[in-house]
Amino acid sequence: MTSAASPASPPAFQYKAARNPLLWAATAYSGGIIAGAYAWRPFLWWLIAGTAFIGAGAYFTHRRAGLSLVLGLAAVFLIAALQIQSQGASSRRDTGIQPLADGRELSVTAHVISDGKMQVDGDEIRQSVEVETEEVTTASGETLAIHSGVRLTIYSAQPRNINGNADLERKTSSAALQPFRYGERLRFAGKLKPPRNFRNPGAFDFRAYLAERGISALGIAQAENVERLYGVAGSRVGRWRSRCHQAVLGKVHELWPLREAALIDAMVIGEEAFIDRNTRSDFQRSGTYHVLVVSGMNVSILAFVVFWVMRRLRMGESAATVVTVTCCVGYAFITEVGAPVWRATLMCAMYLATRLLYRDRARLNALGAAALGLLVLDPKSLFSASFQMTFLCVLIVAGIGMPILERSSGLYRQALMNWDSPEYARHLPPRVAQFRIDLQLVTWRTAPFLGKVWSRRVICGSVAFVFHAGELVLMSALMQAGLALPMAYYFHRATTLGIPANLIVIPLTQLMMPAAVATLVLGSVAPWLGKLPAMLTMLAIDGIAGSVRGLGALRLADMRVAMPDVWMMTLCVCGLLLAIWTVRRRWALAAGGLGILFASAIGIAAMPPKPRIHLGVMEVTPIDVGEGDSILVVTPKGRTLLVDAGGPIGPGGSQRLDFGEDVVSPYLWERGISRLDAVAITHGHSDHIGGMNAILENFHPRELWIGVLPPSYALDRVLTTARALGVRVIRHWERDDFEFGGASIEVLFPPRDWPVGPRPQNNDSMVMRIEFGETSVLLEGDAEKRVERRIASVYRPSASLLKVGHHGSANATTAELIEAAKPQYAVISVGLGNSFHLPRQETLERLEAAGAHVYRTDLDGAVSFYLDGRSVIPSVAALQ
Repeated sequence: MTSAASPASPPAFQYKAARNPLLWAATAYSGGIIAGAYAWRPFLWWLIAGTAFIGAGAYFTHRRAGLSLVLGLAAVFLIAALQIQSQGASSRRDTGIQPLADGRELSVTAHVISDGKMQVDGDEIRQSVEVETEEVTTASGETLAIHSGVRLTIYSAQPRNINGNADLERKTSSAALQPFRYGERLRFAGKLKPPRNFRNPGAFDFRAYLAERGISALGIAQAENVERLYGVAGSRVGRWRSRCHQAVLGKVHELWPLREAALIDAMVIGEEAFIDRNTRSDFQRSGTYHVLVVSGMNVSILAFVVFWVMRRLRMGESAATVVTVTCCVGYAFITEVGAPVWRATLMCAMYLATRLLYRDRARLNALGAAALGLLVLDPKSLFSASFQMTFLCVLIVAGIGMPILERSSGLYRQALMNWDSPEYARHLPPRVAQFRIDLQLVTWRTAPFLGKVWSRRVICGSVAFVFHAGELVLMSALMQAGLALPMAYYFHRATTLGIPANLIVIPLTQLMMPAAVATLVLGSVAPWLGKLPAMLTMLAIDGIAGSVRGLGALRLADMRVAMPDVWMMTLCVCGLLLAIWTVRRRWALAAGGLGILFASAIGIAAMPPKPRIHLGVMEVTPIDVGEGDSILVVTPKGRTLLVDAGGPIGPGGSQRLDFGEDVVSPYLWERGISRLDAVAITHGHSDHIGGMNAILENFHPRELWIGVLPPSYALDRVLTTARALGVRVIRHWERDDFEFGGASIEVLFPPRDWPVGPRPQNNDSMVMRIEFGETSVLLEGDAEKRVERRIASVYRPSASLLKVGHHGSANATTAELIEAAKPQYAVISVGLGNSFHLPRQETLERLEAAGAHVYRTDLDGAVSFYLDGRSVIPSVAALQ
């Protein structure tokens, strides 16, 4: 008698990696784009080489498949290089308006190509609207037909209590300040100027950004000089999209209070007009900025909810996929965000398609197909932060996160399925089957107290919740580690609180997004139907805002980092690739790959790069901050001093641009500088101290040097920030003389008995002479003739380099000071095409007569002067 054969145990879990030829093709295509952009070759060279590789690949197709694949990828590489170089010389915008963008008054007829956005700036209301010109009439009466893109700013003074879109439209008396919509025609009298970049290494390429949007000039006009015209222009699709977008915005402001509506505008619709700078900064500091803007996460949440609802309505998988993709396309169409959300929509559609066709086995291949399609359509998008971060997020999820979940919680989730089927456990891996049995034992123990049904629900629900929480922690950690490099490179932030912040914010966003959409849909039918989802939306929004505000306010959250070194960037890229490769191997290898990925991310935050400075010489670099002052001084021993930090003109100047955060800090980070030894304020005018708060917060200097302190809200705010950060505040007066990092600093002004006026004055300026060996620099701030003559007569200060006082105006740079200083070089910090017409010609002539070689930040950008103790060597930054 033979015994019955025992059933064979299930085989151990084997993870078989899918082949991803399209991902490799997208990688090769990306490499070709980079090569074509930075390694120019003749057009025919790329064409012949590409044809040769295609032919060789075809020849070896049936002989050596591996070699054929390599040759094919090389051909893709060369095709991409050919495409990017052929597009490099062409431009999608009409630049015919630029010869007229010289600051002279023009009369322009145009139509709107992007809806106007209203902003309140102090006592002023501004509307920013993008238009395409139709006719331009010059001051001489000549009329020209020109079709160029212009970003127009329309402004009008209004009361300060305007606080929302509805209020703006109700309280603004001028019809010209009613928001312009796509297709509307207008005529305005105003001035145009070409877009300008701050000429500093590391500065944001504003001109390229506008060029991508088809904008060739910037315009400004008063509201009373803007006239609406009869008729419409543009496409019907564009006008319909604009009406839908505005209808949704109007419904949002109708259903929710202003504060909640502003966040919903940004997070659901992509409208950021009502998000203030502090709120945006809190989201950035907490590592949750991705939820504030419409991004791939919004599309994925929408797709998940729609697909889940369709399946619960017993719709077939194919039909549910079609409905989901259609909803995502419609959402992308209405949001008006542009390329980022369309990229996310395409990637979502590709994923759903592969899920439908390949049963979720080719995620990376689908990602490669989406990336390849996007790059073929627009190769230059490879260089945009938006494309890189969108692609990287999906790559981290598909290439690292999902394989880990499939090998861990994904397996154990199977233990919760088919609960009442005894046979089901036979098909599970042994450890998963044992886990299932353990859970069933627990439910049997608790059944007498909870009942059989509720016992199962509580136990299985608790386990599923733990799995979900663990998966969320894992994905958040992987995202923070994988995005550490682009966050440091583009935004100079290390998101130390990203994991706990996302654990709170992402689930709330997953609740807020469908609740907000349900409120808009149901509220459009009947307001009472939308009350419940509106309440859920407000609870989620309040939770998100409170969490972000609380975490963003922590000192630990505000960690800024300089531009990473090349070796650190290489380590991060290699760590990411290694993690993708090892995660499909043995657990020991996978743990090692993940360890390198997390180690590289920690290194970005914890290991500041070596500052790019020259020891043994003194460096003086006036930074281009427009019509303001900011000067970096690096001593022979490597100590750093920043004198002033730029800012807007006048106390009521526009705060839309934070000069410390947006102009000065990027230059310092580009230089690898993450800490400053000292900062100095020459005097309290806004164009010198407007950016100082951001500098204090970003670089945590040890000392703040100040002189005269007249009554000033801006000065008080800087001092309050310095004391809160533990910065030592030092008052410096005339005749102070001290050593600083191998250089000697002498303060020439102000005296202790200098009269303090009711507000900051130019002649409050702290004047310093910094000497190294036989070379020296004289930093004047905005000192005028009275102070200059006193300094010249009392100290007779020689100076190899003169920082010209008051931006080269006629009330400074006296003959007495020039004769005493005898500068070899002079540098003027001044804005291009400024309304004050600085520097004055008589100032330039006095410097030229004295034999001084003059540099200007408006023409030369950030110029570094190296004083080696015997001579001065100027160096103009190489800018693209």
